[in-house]
Amino acid sequence: MKTLKIGVVGAGRIGKLHVANLMTRVSGATVVAVTDVVAESAKALAAQFGIPKVYGDYCELVNDPEIDAVFVCSSTDTHSVISYDAVMAGKHVFCEKPIDFDLDRINKVINAVDQMGVKFQVGFNRRFDRNFKHVRDTVQAGTIGDPHIVMVTSRDPAPPPISYVKVSGGIFLDMMIHDFDMVRYLSGSEVTEVYTNGVVLVDPAIGEAGDVDTAIVTLKFANGAIGVINNSRKAVYGYDQRVEVFGSSGCITADNETPNLTTLYTENGVMREKPLYFFLERYNEAFIAEEQGFVDAIASDKPTLVNATDGLKPVLIAMAAKKSLETGMPVKL
Repeated sequence: MKTLKIGVVGAGRIGKLHVANLMTRVSGATVVAVTDVVAESAKALAAQFGIPKVYGDYCELVNDPEIDAVFVCSSTDTHSVISYDAVMAGKHVFCEKPIDFDLDRINKVINAVDQMGVKFQVGFNRRFDRNFKHVRDTVQAGTIGDPHIVMVTSRDPAPPPISYVKVSGGIFLDMMIHDFDMVRYLSGSEVTEVYTNGVVLVDPAIGEAGDVDTAIVTLKFANGAIGVINNSRKAVYGYDQRVEVFGSSGCITADNETPNLTTLYTENGVMREKPLYFFLERYNEAFIAEEQGFVDAIASDKPTLVNATDGLKPVLIAMAAKKSLETGMPVKL
């Protein structure tokens, strides 16, 4: 099998993660070029992993004829532009979420992918978590009957810097967007209506930046099921990631990942480990699985497991959730 040659745009936290996995854990691929707006970051990453090419501009990278695929790991506001240019250069593209906050720009990318016939995958890595995937497979197999209720809990261990909050698009487009994708994935159905409650309980500065830090969104699905997503920017006990699907014939849940599965019983109480601290620890195996899935889809010429339309749908739900918060009314998709 031909080794897929990859160029990575962005040498920040998520770019470093993808490069490390692609160079050490993913088969059938290698990184041959990297670029970043901070040149020293790109050079340091290239030196660490022996990447032969460092470009000063992403346009040079996407137009390099040696490169087969591009990983877009740059700042959110550049995702759609870089993705579009890479697709039009004939490259397969892996784009971190979200593609964009603007629907026209997302659709421009979708149309380009259709025009050029390349593979495109969005980085909704939680679909590749072994436990969440088992929940999805169990639901699809009909083991719990018809889905009635879908519940997702997602709480970060600490709020992000206010500088990040101001450019993130807000809790619905930045944090809960993963959960909007997850409820589509778990239910096997599209969201038709949302209703939002959101408040500022963690950090007043988040409210001053125009966002909320604690939110609950209730959802209706096309298949008749209902759902609930709850988010908080601060869970003092760690990264809280749980799902549940309740159906006509049963229920399936996925609990938090912990450093170990032991339970200690003493006269002072019963104790278990706290959840893994944050997403790099909690979802690293899922990151590897999504990267391998992208490489395999190209090698076997099969559809990617999270396509560009899958990148659009959660943005639509997030926009509806934000509108519901602003109006205090349910919003249909």
